[in-house]
Amino acid sequence: MKIAGVQCDIRIGDVESNLSNMSKFYQEARSNGAELVVFPECSVAGYCFDSFKEALVYAEDIPGPSTSKIQEMCHAFGGSAVVGLLENAENGGVFNSLVLIGSEGVLASYRKIHLPYLGVDRFTSYGDKEFSVVSMGGVNIGLNICYDAGFPEVARILTLLGAELIVLSTNWPPPAKCIAENVIRTRAMENGVYYIAVNRVGSENGNQFIGASSICSPNGDVLALAGPDEEVVLYADIDPLKASNKLRVHEGADHMTNRIADRRPEMYSKIVEHHSLKSPGRD
Repeated sequence: MKIAGVQCDIRIGDVESNLSNMSKFYQEARSNGAELVVFPECSVAGYCFDSFKEALVYAEDIPGPSTSKIQEMCHAFGGSAVVGLLENAENGGVFNSLVLIGSEGVLASYRKIHLPYLGVDRFTSYGDKEFSVVSMGGVNIGLNICYDAGFPEVARILTLLGAELIVLSTNWPPPAKCIAENVIRTRAMENGVYYIAVNRVGSENGNQFIGASSICSPNGDVLALAGPDEEVVLYADIDPLKASNKLRVHEGADHMTNRIADRRPEMYSKIVEHHSLKSPGRD
């Protein structure tokens, strides 16, 4: 499968303009053979809202108006898209969500589970869906959003569920430079999966974004990398067989590693013990 990541600017609160810009980039990616096209976090409405009330105006149902327009785009040009948006919660709240959409409609959705005290995440609800992996075009795909990449448990769970490609849509600010430069490669390597991280550029309400989108291979090599401030489409060809085979042979058959088979889960109980520390700014 050929995949593409669209590193682009986003206008906060201007859904129509953002969808139009996404359609332009989507057509470009499709013309270059991409079967899956990934956009940044909150690419429909923007991220740096200053209040829950302001964000709620742009929250939608899934399926909803924006997903329907993206479905029409996929139907017209073929392929599938991953898009970030704000989703209405059943209790009147808002989720920071990601949707995988094809010509047949919404194929999968994900609600961000790790919430930094930044931007709209100050007001969104914690994701409440179980992790899942969806098969599309012969590739098993898992979805994540931005801050999730900083927690190794998430990518590992998706890998154990069979993911061969992890899609991460982000809105990285300058403090996330280390994540962009190092963690994405690490998540790909430690799980033996393809990993695409798609950030945005530009600024919102005085907050700058750093670009640096990338696509990494199962051994951690960078297949494609974007600069800090350019609107650009990244491409890479992925082979799910390379991700499903976790055995790595080093310097001959006598030196091998398998980071899935070699795990010691019986030693990891501390990971799932509850701790009472709370995130600053949250109840």
